[in-house]
Amino acid sequence: MKPYSIQFRQKILEVYENENISLRKLAQRFRVAKSFIQKLLKQYQTTGDISPQTQGGSPPSKLQEEQLMTLIEIIESNNDATLEELWDLLEENLGIRVSRATMGRITQRLNYSVKKNSSCHRKRK
Repeated sequence: MKPYSIQFRQKILEVYENENISLRKLAQRFRVAKSFIQKLLKQYQTTGDISPQTQGGSPPSKLQEEQLMTLIEIIESNNDATLEELWDLLEENLGIRVSRATMGRITQRLNYSVKKNSSCHRKRK
C-alpha cells in the first residue's frame, strides 16, 4: 500500500487544528484508520514533519562483496557440492558461519544451482 500524500496529511492536520473534532470522527471523515491519525499527530508534534516514514527494506547481506567473490570461487571449484558442503567450505575459508537457508538464498541470488550430478557417485564424509 502506498503512503498517503503530504497534501492529504496536511488537510487532515488543518481540519484537526481548525475544528473541534474527535480523532475517531476525523478518521471516519477522511476514511482512514484512527491509528493513522494518532501516529500522524504524534509525528507532527514530536518532529514537526508529516512526510511518510520509510517503508520496508531488507536486512543487510551477511556477506560483503569480497566475501561473495570468494564464495563464487568456492562454488565454481566445488560445483557438485551440497549446500551443507558449501556452508562448511565457506566457514573453513572465511571463518563465516551462515545457516543452510541463508546459503540457499545466496546461491539463488547468484544464479548458481546446487543440483547434484546424478552420474557422479561421490563418497560422503
